[in-house]
Amino acid sequence: MNALRFHSTNGQAPPVNLREALFAGQAPDRGLYLPESFPRLSAAELATFPELPYPDLAFRVLRPYTVGVLDEPVLAELCRDAYDFVVPLEPVHDRTHVLRLDRGPTASFKDFAARLMARLIGRFLREEGRPLTILTATSGDTGSAVAHAFHGLPGVQVIVLFPLTEVSVRQRKLMTTLTGNVRCLALDGKFDDCQALVKQAFADPALKHLPLSSANSINIGRLLPQSVYYFYAASRLARPGEPIVFAVPSGNFGDMMGAVVARRMGLPVKRLVVPVNGNDAFPRFLTTGVYEKIEPSRNCLSNAMNVGHPSNLARLVALYGGRMDERGQLHQSPDLEALRRDIFSTSVSDGQTLDTMRSAWQEHRLLLEPHGAVGWRGLLDYVATEPLDGAPAVVLETAHPAKFPDDIERTLGFAPPVPPALAAAEAAPEHYDRLPVDYAQFRRYLLETSNRDHP
Repeated sequence: MNALRFHSTNGQAPPVNLREALFAGQAPDRGLYLPESFPRLSAAELATFPELPYPDLAFRVLRPYTVGVLDEPVLAELCRDAYDFVVPLEPVHDRTHVLRLDRGPTASFKDFAARLMARLIGRFLREEGRPLTILTATSGDTGSAVAHAFHGLPGVQVIVLFPLTEVSVRQRKLMTTLTGNVRCLALDGKFDDCQALVKQAFADPALKHLPLSSANSINIGRLLPQSVYYFYAASRLARPGEPIVFAVPSGNFGDMMGAVVARRMGLPVKRLVVPVNGNDAFPRFLTTGVYEKIEPSRNCLSNAMNVGHPSNLARLVALYGGRMDERGQLHQSPDLEALRRDIFSTSVSDGQTLDTMRSAWQEHRLLLEPHGAVGWRGLLDYVATEPLDGAPAVVLETAHPAKFPDDIERTLGFAPPVPPALAAAEAAPEHYDRLPVDYAQFRRYLLETSNRDHP
């Protein structure tokens, strides 16, 4: 069987296989890679998923994408190594559950993609014997997950860019306390500034000689593993063939795209609920058909979602027949009726976020941090317009409440328990560099660190 090919959303780059897409991160025409076709899982195969532990289920979902680039026994081994932690589904009421994706080593859903992606890249690098520099922009959790996943990996240098004033102390310390092949760079700006610098570096001819890749969700290697936990949740909660509702708090839309991938692969999804915080470009786009990115992005309690222009919107638009470039310019409108039929989106204010954290605890003893609260409120807003009528529903909790102790204590009156990974980072010394939002200085930084680390 031939390897699955991936094409660019901008349509001006040649198709590549998974290995090539992983290493490139962004396509050379500045577009994002998507599979030319999505492998479909049959109803019979989906019916076997309830019996599978998470690593085996991940292998079954991901193996069609690795045909021709990775042997099946190797993929199975990498999945077992990456997913060595629990994935709880917490019942709340009726058939509504919270999927807690915060039990990995950095207490964030980003661990699911970063750990497998690092193992894939590490395997390919050993085969090719060449170095790689991973550039990653983070609004909160991506940086620490990527830094931990790639920490100590031979031949890989990691550079994480983060907005200095918009990540929590615990989020920051999870990445800035690592040394060795991990460098952290604080910018006096927004997440969108960090993301823009990373994208500009990939398209810069002066950096063509550097072996650059990305571990942001612009990399297809981030999206594919994130499709797995939708299959996992449905396999535990839905009857065979029964559609399920997912509520996915969204910022850069990578996690949401994982659900879209799962649906395209055959997972029955009744509706995808995509709540955002005050950065409401997407729900306004669904309503009006006019896309206007938010510049600068709005600083909200759910800081990992402070994204004024979600990169992955280009992928979503492409899958619905439109074309959006990396700047957010809509060259061809997608099928808006189909988008509205499949996706419900709402904007949740900081006041609503805090109210939801409080009411979830008082009514259900459900402990949510701000991102999970946005997800829960999004489901409530959806149910107010379209009742579940007995359908299973899952809200994704994407980060551990202990990452936001001030918000929890101010709202609920107690501090959440601290997982071991966060406690260990508390006492460790921090190391990070600092730059203004200036591409010329960032380019110079990349050249200097590359010369030191990859002589």
